[in-house]
Amino acid sequence: MVDTSIGTAEQLKDPNYTPPLAKAVPLGIQHVLAMFVSNVTPAIIVCGAAGFGFGSNSPDFPQMIYMIQMSMFFAGVATLIQTIGIGPAGARLPIVQGTSFAFIPIMIPLVAGKGVDAIAVLMGGILVGGLFHACLGLVIGKIRFALPPLVTGLVVTMIGLALVKVGIQYAAGGVPAIGTEEYGSAQNWFVASVVIIVTLGLKFYARGMISVSAVLLGLIAGYIVAFLMGMVSFGGVGRAASFALPNPLHFGLEFSVAAIIGFCLMSFVSAVETVGDVSGITKGGAGREATDKEIQGATFADGLGTAVSGLFGALPNTSFSQNVGLIAMTGVMSRHVVTIGALFLILCGLVPKIGAIISTVPIEVLGGGVIVMFGMVTSAGVSMLSDVNWNRRNMVIFAISLSLGLGLQLEPGALQYLPGTLKVLATSGILPAALIAIVLNLILPEELSDEATEEVSGGMAGHSKGSLPKDNHV
Repeated sequence: MVDTSIGTAEQLKDPNYTPPLAKAVPLGIQHVLAMFVSNVTPAIIVCGAAGFGFGSNSPDFPQMIYMIQMSMFFAGVATLIQTIGIGPAGARLPIVQGTSFAFIPIMIPLVAGKGVDAIAVLMGGILVGGLFHACLGLVIGKIRFALPPLVTGLVVTMIGLALVKVGIQYAAGGVPAIGTEEYGSAQNWFVASVVIIVTLGLKFYARGMISVSAVLLGLIAGYIVAFLMGMVSFGGVGRAASFALPNPLHFGLEFSVAAIIGFCLMSFVSAVETVGDVSGITKGGAGREATDKEIQGATFADGLGTAVSGLFGALPNTSFSQNVGLIAMTGVMSRHVVTIGALFLILCGLVPKIGAIISTVPIEVLGGGVIVMFGMVTSAGVSMLSDVNWNRRNMVIFAISLSLGLGLQLEPGALQYLPGTLKVLATSGILPAALIAIVLNLILPEELSDEATEEVSGGMAGHSKGSLPKDNHV
């Protein structure tokens, strides 16, 4: 229910309205709490894949703390670009930006086991991909036809499926523990289970901000249990600085064809996701459709925020969908509320001790939260696919795209003779699945013959509305 003490119904629908400060500050911090865990998790996963994350005992471990710090700082900067605007960049709407999960399956093959030196390749790809993303703002309205729910739902589902393995590995003890007695121990799974159970309990049996922050509170509960079991070490917190500014080109810049192509192609998906978020905000908060200017500005800001992040050692930014739901729940459309949240994120990013405290979270605790989050990514993709008209044509497109994409992801050795660049792109699974789906959706006729589809589906063709004969439609 909307709190009318914040403002009148008309004021709450106005992005330019500023609620009383006593109300605006907690509302802004509420937005940060809703996205905080999701924002820092990609940095932890990428550093872990590179070999200097949790449990690695790498001398480069402090580099993960820096990337966590930059994840907070540049999420705040990118959010300010959205809410305040810089020239054509920014929707001037309450859009919260954060580190994107979508790019993780592209980043992991680029850095896997290569250490901190491989991060420079990511930063080069992020910079170019961000600039390309910004340019999409000029044509975003013209390319949306090529990315219907069949394609975007497939891609989001693939992203979730690509990441669930990470959640299981973390919950079991992390990649460095694989092959040891500690991996998969009852203690590890107990701690991860506490996070999952508390998260589910709060999500479904609590209300308001407690429900929205269920993952964060679940992690805190797991953290307390892990602390009581002696699994938490604060050794690095005391050594971390109390204040530090972002360091330009901290990881350097290196330009790789595979990274550039990968980031540019995933930018299409990220851009369409942002369009959906902008539309969700205006519809849920103000009861209207988003304007072309708002959609273009949001896409510009997405790309600009990502490009700037790459110059300072942060990962790609995108609009956060959970905060769209928060706006619909509170009914507060004020962009200035989100601006306050952005300033809070920037402040957190300037204090390395916060990153050091986050790094004390045992990987098993994070694993419990990641299982929930990545499962929700998959669920979001399935939800998008529910909007698809499941006729025989779309079933075939989905079947071929999923089979090849997921198959290449699960069996990367099948492409051992491909050149390095193509191998990295293809074994992500997501890019080949997306490209196949886009091409087939554009070239296949609207309806395939019943006989052709029944032959390949073994009589198991879908029987949703889209596959019924026309004269049976109600």
